[in-house]
Amino acid sequence: MNIHLLMTKRQLDIINSAGKILTEGGISGLTIKNIATEMQFSESAIYRHFKGKEEIILAMLNYLADDMQERCEKVIDQNDSDALQLKSLFAHQISYFKQHPHFVSVVFSDGLLEESERINNAIRRVMKVKHNLLLPIIQNGQLNGEFNNAIESQNLVEIIMGAFRLQMFKWKSSGFHSDIEDHGNAIIENLISLIKNN
Repeated sequence: MNIHLLMTKRQLDIINSAGKILTEGGISGLTIKNIATEMQFSESAIYRHFKGKEEIILAMLNYLADDMQERCEKVIDQNDSDALQLKSLFAHQISYFKQHPHFVSVVFSDGLLEESERINNAIRRVMKVKHNLLLPIIQNGQLNGEFNNAIESQNLVEIIMGAFRLQMFKWKSSGFHSDIEDHGNAIIENLISLIKNN
C-alpha cells in the first residue's frame, strides 16, 4: 500500500504540522492538543483523520519511505556512471531534507524508538528503502570495476548509510543551522573517492 498516494491533503497538512512540533519541541511536545493548536483546529478534527499520535508518526514515516522510493527512482539515470548515480541520489536527498527538515526530526527524535514496535518497524522500512536504492548501484559499480570490491557490497552500503545518517544527526543537533548541502555533499564526494578504483 502506497500511503503517499492514499493520503489526503488534510492528512498531509497534519503530518507537516506534527513534524514542525517534533522539530521544535521533540517527542514530548507532540500531542494531539499541540497539533490542533498549531493548525487552529479542534482536537476532534484531528481525530477524524488519525486515531492518535502513534498513527500520525507512522503516517509520517510511511509517507517518507514511499515518497523517497518514488523520488529517488526518478533521479537515478541508468546512463550515468555508478559514481554519478550515487552522487545524484545523495544530492537529491540532501536537498529534499533541507526543504523538509521535519522528516529528519521524525527519524532522529529522542525517545521515538521507545514509542512502539510499529514505529520501530516503520523506521526500519525507511532505512530499507534507502538500502535497496543504494545496493544495486554499489553492486553494479563493483561488477564493472568502477568501485573497489575489497569490501562486500552489503557492508559498503551500510558504511555509506552510516556516514549519511551521521551528517543528518549532526545537522539536526545544530538546530538545522549548519550547511547540510555543503557538508553532506562533501562527505559523499569523499566516500566516492574512497571506494572508486584508481
